[in-house]
Amino acid sequence: MKTLIVDDEPIARRVLREGLESFPEVVVVGEAGDGREALEKIARLQPEIVFLDLQMPVMSGFEVVQNLSGPILPVIVIVTAFDQHAIQAFEAGAIDYLLKPVSEARLRTSVERARHLTSRPREIAANVDRIASAQPAGAIRSRKIVGRAGEEYFLLDLDEVLAFQAERELVWIITAKQRLLATQSLRTIGERLAEPQFQRVHRNAIVNVNQVRKMSALSSQRWLITLSNALQLVVSKRQAHNIRKILQW
Repeated sequence: MKTLIVDDEPIARRVLREGLESFPEVVVVGEAGDGREALEKIARLQPEIVFLDLQMPVMSGFEVVQNLSGPILPVIVIVTAFDQHAIQAFEAGAIDYLLKPVSEARLRTSVERARHLTSRPREIAANVDRIASAQPAGAIRSRKIVGRAGEEYFLLDLDEVLAFQAERELVWIITAKQRLLATQSLRTIGERLAEPQFQRVHRNAIVNVNQVRKMSALSSQRWLITLSNALQLVVSKRQAHNIRKILQW
């Protein structure tokens, strides 16, 4: 398993590298001393596992995760000094993390877990999404949504999403360039979306109001909305009150 170590402390990187060298299935392909370098090496080296420190100059570990993109995502293992708030967030989301100094037994557990995840891209994408959402209180959060195209899973920023549209048992994530299959039901997505720019306009549709370009009245209680990609959706009578929220923006 190709592995990248990301930490701004050279000694910490060396200690972790020496620990990983005891695992024959692990090959350390590189190291990075800050978040920006980490993103560059993740894109170039395509590691299967990234051991990621949180507190780094230039770009934090959280920012690294928030900027990950593409169909091939690595398994992320957080490496951190003791931080009660961060640890509580990680435990609540079942995120793998290592406390410094890292023990051999705990490192072995993380490597074994990562080995099982490397063939499960959906679970990897979900794990990255949880990390991006698990920042300590007071930090600026950047929510992600997981979409699927064939056997590839993508992490999207919510600002990229124009709408979520259900077709029977399928839910489509609609962006300006493509449609991806969601990994959750429309109801679950609606419950997770705390952002005010997303409004339900039909039992089968949730739209990003920032992407609404035209609204046409079909009747006193029925509207037709046109999104920035020219997609048109009918607003149901039950959800007509949400149009008022759009008009107030």
